[in-house]
Amino acid sequence: MSSLLATAVRHEGLIFGLYYSLFEWFNRMYLEDKSYLFLKDYYVRNKLIPELTELVMKYKPLVLWSDGDWEAPASYWNSKNFLAWGSGVNCKHGDFYTCTDRYNPGVLQKHKFENAFTIDKHSWGQENQVTLKDYLTIEEIIYEIVTTVSCGGNVLINVGPTKYGTIQPIFEERLREMGYWLKMNGEAIYSTKPWDFQNDTNYDVNVWYTSKGNCVYAIVLDYPYENNYVDLNVFENIGEPSEVELLGMTNFVVKYKWQKTGALRLVFPPKNKIDQNGLKFAWVFN
Repeated sequence: MSSLLATAVRHEGLIFGLYYSLFEWFNRMYLEDKSYLFLKDYYVRNKLIPELTELVMKYKPLVLWSDGDWEAPASYWNSKNFLAWGSGVNCKHGDFYTCTDRYNPGVLQKHKFENAFTIDKHSWGQENQVTLKDYLTIEEIIYEIVTTVSCGGNVLINVGPTKYGTIQPIFEERLREMGYWLKMNGEAIYSTKPWDFQNDTNYDVNVWYTSKGNCVYAIVLDYPYENNYVDLNVFENIGEPSEVELLGMTNFVVKYKWQKTGALRLVFPPKNKIDQNGLKFAWVFN
């Protein structure tokens, strides 16, 4: 890998990170260490640690995502001196916890975590024998993003490239749809923190919260077709907001009123009017 790639990524304003697989299952040094029940660490000393050191010193990634949490203990990988990684430390150490693939607890966590998932529902690589139902819909992707961030997590989304380094059109479509949604609603995602409440689902309408400074964002994942409004029950003890707006709808004044139950009722614009503004799913009030 050329350092020019890292330079080009940073030049575009992106964060540069690297992936490294601890395992090389068929490497002779690794197989010999394994035959000695990992009491020898020839593979680690002569290959893994030098390579990891080079990646950090030469490319200076902001994130180094190393893969491998089985077969060998942390003492073999020498991870305590380099990375918080290895058998027995998963979901226990690090700036953010990596617990399992597709980890989305749905409730606030005490420590930052990561939800690493694939747009292909089954594979981290590139598959040929797949159908449309094997891919997450854009609505499912946004659900993962919103619920993860609401509960204090990071999101890592994988698309499996082809052997030519390209991605399939279905992946491009999903990423462009995700980018469009974030362009409209990213204010409720980027640099936000979990609020006092995370989920406020009622009447089959999914509502999740994030916050930034004095702003609270209510992200409504389902359009309330039956009633054309959504009740935010958690505001009973919060107090009346100074104003409410719907992101992406600057020409629309959001109507809201208190209910006898104490809930704050937000009235949605007509669905066709929202669609005309490109807001087809996951609407954000703040």
